[in-house]
Amino acid sequence: MKRYGHLILVLCVVLISCSVILGYSAEQDKTSREFREQFIKDFNRTGMDTAIGDAMMLRILVESARCKRGVEVGSYNGFGAINMGIGFERTGGHLYTLEINSRRVKECRENLRKVGLEKTVTCVEGDALKTLKTLKGEFDFVFIDAVKQDYFKYLKLIEPKLKPGAVIVADNVISYAGAMKDFLDYIQKSPNYDTVIIRASMEKRDGLSISYKLK
Repeated sequence: MKRYGHLILVLCVVLISCSVILGYSAEQDKTSREFREQFIKDFNRTGMDTAIGDAMMLRILVESARCKRGVEVGSYNGFGAINMGIGFERTGGHLYTLEINSRRVKECRENLRKVGLEKTVTCVEGDALKTLKTLKGEFDFVFIDAVKQDYFKYLKLIEPKLKPGAVIVADNVISYAGAMKDFLDYIQKSPNYDTVIIRASMEKRDGLSISYKLK
């Protein structure tokens, strides 16, 4: 009986060790480049999501500018946040993504968890016109993709917290130029910014404004 008891103990230790190893492998897998790129490729996107080319452009901007603290206004289900989150993870930074719809907040958080970015990206629930005021510290990256007529309001709320050298990106600036005229007039004419409008993707036949804060 003692011999069998020892054998059972050994088997228990082996099973526990295997469980730990398998669990660790699963954690490693969801943070691997291959897993994440496949997750992005298979993502169930809708017309509300950031275009694939635009999302990659955002990631590249975050990485190339070595941004450390970012804000996304309008999370939806987290497709853009995942792409930017990968960039912020590589720079050792953090992204706050703001979403008013509680259902979308849950989807966003779950998608971030699936790719192991829940520690790099924080999804904040609430109206961005209110939650932007609660964010502490300085920021060096902003992506605006929410209520089009409120773009200027979003910018003015976050502007005092923007460091010189910050990058500000706004989506849908061609299709909704009329709705955000005050934002575009300001960001293009202000001596504090250099701004260009580009098309990183033809998926939606729209464009992004990319601005660099000079001072």
